[in-house]
Amino acid sequence: MAAGSDLAGLPALGVDVGGTKVAGGVVAPDGTVLETARRSTPTASVGETEAAVAAVVEELAGRHGGPLAAVGVGAAGWFDRAGDVVLFSPHLAWRHSTLRRDLVARLQRPVWVGNDADAAAWAEYRFGAARGAELALCITLGTGIGGGIVADGRLQRGAHGVAGEWGHMRVVPDGRLCPCGNRGCWEQYASGSALGTTARQVATRSPAAAARLLDRVAGDAARLTGEDVARAAAEGDPVALSLVSDVGEWLGQGIADLAAVLDPDVVVIGGGVSVLGEMVLRPARERLDRALPGRGFRPGPRVVGAALGAQAGLVGAADLARRVAP
Repeated sequence: MAAGSDLAGLPALGVDVGGTKVAGGVVAPDGTVLETARRSTPTASVGETEAAVAAVVEELAGRHGGPLAAVGVGAAGWFDRAGDVVLFSPHLAWRHSTLRRDLVARLQRPVWVGNDADAAAWAEYRFGAARGAELALCITLGTGIGGGIVADGRLQRGAHGVAGEWGHMRVVPDGRLCPCGNRGCWEQYASGSALGTTARQVATRSPAAAARLLDRVAGDAARLTGEDVARAAAEGDPVALSLVSDVGEWLGQGIADLAAVLDPDVVVIGGGVSVLGEMVLRPARERLDRALPGRGFRPGPRVVGAALGAQAGLVGAADLARRVAP
């Protein structure tokens, strides 16, 4: 590792820890990803998850061979204000876990840690679809829904470090049970997991209508996932397209609610579900137009797809690490 004023010109390592994979990259100061590596996420064990992060970092550092500014880790969890402790992760094993301290001890390198959606929001603001925005929101649609806020050129984390967790806004009283412990959270209706849940319900109730979906899983509705639906929608399956549109409608309603509170100029949609592009963005914009408070008398936010795709989290984590490295 280099130190001092040399850091600004050095690549940094970024790692994105999600519910299914640990993805890492060597990231240049202009946001270009130079090298990548990944592991599966061992979700049931804190130690094994941290070991997977360390393995990705060491593989990338060894392959890169040159000096690196720092390591940034964006993780699917709620962090304290200082960014040192993962208070809670709905989809991983962290509970008041000292992630930054543990990784510094393992890696012997400067480390930044924070929420993965915050890191993705920062990347889109610095290098992507939200560049130059006064107030940008990033919504990541994956296993759940994450979010990040950049206002006046600064990442906004809230008084306790957990701003932007709008995936856990309750949109359906006594609705579907969420891993966070509540019922009816937004991510239960507008995420990759939600897409799979609804598909399984439809296929169980109406197997004839969902025959093309069921063909993908040998007739076993319980095996249907959001990925199955996405692939079927891309191939023009009308039932799958309807399910994707439904997710888009829920997404648009949630954006309208956020616009009532925060009034952003742009909302960037990222995460795995965003690969569906206009199939999910078009119904989201249409619902936003119908649901925006004060519609017809005020402008609403632009809703755009993320420019950096699946690499946004690791790019943002690397850039943030470079900024805070000693």
